[in-house]
Amino acid sequence: MNVSLAQQRVVVLGTGGTIAGRASSAADGVGYTAAQVTVQDLLASIPAYEGLALDVEQVAQVDSKDMTLGVWQTLARRLAFHLARPDVGAVVVTHGTDTLEETAFFLQCVLDAQKPVVLTCAMRPATALVPDGPQNLVDAMVLARHPGTCGVLIVCAGRVHGAGEVAKAHTYRLDAFDSGDAGPLATVGEGLVRQFRAWPEPSGLLKPGAPAWDRVMNAHELPGVVVLTSHADADATQVNALLDHSASHPASAVRGMVVAGTGNGTVHARLEEALSRAQEQGVRVVRTTRCAAGPVIPHAGQVLTDVRQLSPVKARIALALELLGE
Repeated sequence: MNVSLAQQRVVVLGTGGTIAGRASSAADGVGYTAAQVTVQDLLASIPAYEGLALDVEQVAQVDSKDMTLGVWQTLARRLAFHLARPDVGAVVVTHGTDTLEETAFFLQCVLDAQKPVVLTCAMRPATALVPDGPQNLVDAMVLARHPGTCGVLIVCAGRVHGAGEVAKAHTYRLDAFDSGDAGPLATVGEGLVRQFRAWPEPSGLLKPGAPAWDRVMNAHELPGVVVLTSHADADATQVNALLDHSASHPASAVRGMVVAGTGNGTVHARLEEALSRAQEQGVRVVRTTRCAAGPVIPHAGQVLTDVRQLSPVKARIALALELLGE
């Protein structure tokens, strides 16, 4: 049965975060408690949502700094279920800002999102004098219902970002997210989407029922991958401690290391020597950069494999999923 865009339903999944936060005072934008307001109550407070064909579901209620693999798995399962429904045109997900870029990247890796999956958030709690969550939710709905939209997207403060490039770039500003050199994919304003670049091609290779999907969805935890940072006067202390732990606790052994290098992914000589020893002992090591913008450009003579465009936290997810398949 073919359903027109105007007739298609939008599913809204809540996971908590600041957008669902409460503070004791409307003037308090920092000392709030995240994940207190249900997604049903959030939507009920927004007149623009009245009359729309919506399905609403509370998938989780967490402060996103405490995000876990279990929440990701539950969210991915519910997304896969709803995206497969012929009467559903898009899914909107409310989420905290702290790990939004990680959740979005995980979903991009595991979902074949031919329909739009729009994550949105807030920098101020729902009890703020002027909360930003309601406008972000309205913009998310506009984007979700825009013809041709697809892939895993993030909308915040009127800017639309792709899951591959987006990063939280500011601690408190309402426009907290950035896409580096690539820039936003689009903007949303006054009910209109202004598109600058093509929507991301769905990159998820896992589908429900496939062995790779089952492997990710049934995992009790991701393979141990840690993120290290190269800096002035760095040494082998952390790497040695991790290798010692792995030798004495094989059940929780570290299987991968991501090093956030300086500049073009360069790594302090002492740290690089330790990471090379880790590689010799079977640990997968990849390097990226701690710089907020710009890829790692490879060149001859590099000891450690680079991951080009990925930030350290996204490189960790990519490596962990790769190790899970080995």
